[in-house]
Amino acid sequence: MKQNETSWNIQHPEDNDNIEWSNVLIDEIGDNHIAASTDTPMKADAFKLTDDEKIAIIEKHFAAIMDTLGLNLADDSLRGTPKRVAKMYVQEIFSGLNPANRPAVTLFENKYKYNQMLVEKNITFYSNCEHHFVPIYGKAHIAYISSGKVIGLSKLNRFVQYFARRPQVQERLSMQIGKELQQILQTEDVAVVIDALHLCVSSRGVNDTSASTVTAFYGGKFKEETTRQEFLRYLELKPDA
Repeated sequence: MKQNETSWNIQHPEDNDNIEWSNVLIDEIGDNHIAASTDTPMKADAFKLTDDEKIAIIEKHFAAIMDTLGLNLADDSLRGTPKRVAKMYVQEIFSGLNPANRPAVTLFENKYKYNQMLVEKNITFYSNCEHHFVPIYGKAHIAYISSGKVIGLSKLNRFVQYFARRPQVQERLSMQIGKELQQILQTEDVAVVIDALHLCVSSRGVNDTSASTVTAFYGGKFKEETTRQEFLRYLELKPDA
């Protein structure tokens, strides 16, 4: 262990395994935006508690955080904050963790026989960095080529919101949206580009307010240079050289 480095010992009661993480490693994972999996890491019993039970527990713990920071919870402005935050977490900004909130899908026959790409651009989303729990926000751009089925345009927005409303890493968000749409639309021909600002970069750490992050998912025909270039021209983004 390096000098001035402390360690955390994390025990998983279900398997009695211990994982020792140094604070340096923890910071490196967060500052480098490292994702461990394309699936959102969830406990096996993640949905054992009701939303109301989760809100009550989070309210208690957030009050403890505020108290530890030295805030006066008797103040009129702060008294209701723990419950407001708890409700916001469960019912709003992290509601995408619950599969019960997955958007319902209805597919339609492609009666117009439209066989070109369909592009839905500039879909606004708000998410939260899973490393620091501060906002990620930006635009998502989606394209697909119908295999005979089409989906209502608003559903594309709703699936972006569903996967954004959870602690996220932008690379994972891009892949989750792309893979979900491939399955729903029954085609590999799906593309997703996300351009976002990370407050974990702009409001802390390096404090760079001008940097944005672009990630992409390309499937099927979008792996071909000509198709990908056409998509990027619609977005007014230059393709890779």
